[in-house]
Amino acid sequence: MADGIPQDIAKLGFEDALKELEDIVRALESGDGKLDDAIASYERGAALKKHCEGKLAEAKNRIERISFADDNAATTEPIDIG
Repeated sequence: MADGIPQDIAKLGFEDALKELEDIVRALESGDGKLDDAIASYERGAALKKHCEGKLAEAKNRIERISFADDNAATTEPIDIG
């Protein structure tokens, strides 16, 4: 487990993790199922949420602004997207 995230979740891409998280939320909101299953789903959902947040942070750190100098030379710099 890296950062408390199970290995099977850590292997997921952002879109797949988000879809699974959405499915868990829908299932929990329906109120169907056993309490033990709901608790396990909630715990998995928390790990999926953490994984998605990490993936978004990684993407944010990779975004760069392209700017042009007076001689039209292109340069890149990190962009702060808040």
